[in-house]
Amino acid sequence: MSAGVLRMPRLSDSMSEATIVAWLKRPGESFHRGEPLVEIETDKATVVYEAETDGELAEILVAEGVCAALGEPIARLGGGNGDAPAAAVEARPPQAAPASRARATPVARRTAAQLGVALHGLTGTGPGGRIRQLDVLRAGETAPPPEASDPKGPTTIVPLTTTAETIARRMAQSRAEIPSFEVVVQADLTTLLELRRGSGELVETVPSVNDFVVKAVALALREHPAFNASFVGGRIEQHGRINVGVAVATDDALLVPAVMDADSKPLSAIAAETRDLAARARARRLTPEELTASTFTVSNLGMLGVLSFTAVINAPQVAILAVGAAMRAPVETAAGEVAFRDLVALTLTSDHRAIYGADAARFLGRVRELLEHPLALLL
Repeated sequence: MSAGVLRMPRLSDSMSEATIVAWLKRPGESFHRGEPLVEIETDKATVVYEAETDGELAEILVAEGVCAALGEPIARLGGGNGDAPAAAVEARPPQAAPASRARATPVARRTAAQLGVALHGLTGTGPGGRIRQLDVLRAGETAPPPEASDPKGPTTIVPLTTTAETIARRMAQSRAEIPSFEVVVQADLTTLLELRRGSGELVETVPSVNDFVVKAVALALREHPAFNASFVGGRIEQHGRINVGVAVATDDALLVPAVMDADSKPLSAIAAETRDLAARARARRLTPEELTASTFTVSNLGMLGVLSFTAVINAPQVAILAVGAAMRAPVETAAGEVAFRDLVALTLTSDHRAIYGADAARFLGRVRELLEHPLALLL
């Protein structure tokens, strides 16, 4: 980043365009390497893009609230220490916002267009009076109802955000293109839950059941590298690092940040990292690497009381593990007696182009074995 042009950066693996949310510097202001320069809404999250070198923001080419394609010039830069780019930058008139343009977030603008709500005259409740999506939805509720009556009652339009649109497209593509199959086992978590209850006074952050699952999956992936892979362009790509993605539900999206090198991290570190990733996912403050680096995904709905479910593969990954709720159930012991144990359903969905049934059974069996002997996960 030197004197020349700043182009729309690639901030996620699937983005083709993104929206400028806010410029954090104004024309004529200088910046240093690592300093926040512009806030950008991608198809997955809102990301703060940091300057790669020292320089100066000479001219804004794409205004706040305007969408630009990947690689499109969004600003002219000056004052850098390096040479200007060898390729000449084509002339392009700046897309400055009109003086009368209402200050609104990109999501609020899309919502207003879909609901037919005029932004001018609305009172924004966001920072600096910026109009938010909630402000538009409230204005839409007060709009006069249509003359024709609908037998279904009043209709409320819930527009999709850029992130939600991308997720919907990718999930539909995954279902349509991947020949998936499911394998289900029950794991006995009685010992694991007793271990968690006994560690409450010994450690500051007690690992959740999902943290144990992440660690167990990471160790199983080390032994079964076929599952730590992607199916891309008709071939299988096995990855050298084991990065377990953890599905996090936000208000309008499902994000999958990665616990990097989960197989080599202690359980306590995984517990601290998953909490940090979840908090930053809900605040839309994850880095592009955290959103794109996962090599396998764990989706857990057990905390919501779901007994079992089938998760959709997070393409191009070749498998995903769905974790249900632990439930007390009677089990016959080896001595022929009946004891109540804490059982959980683990459902592994695999891409049949890369994984076969016997392989899935062995991998899932290893995950179950590790969860039923949780002391091995503490080593």
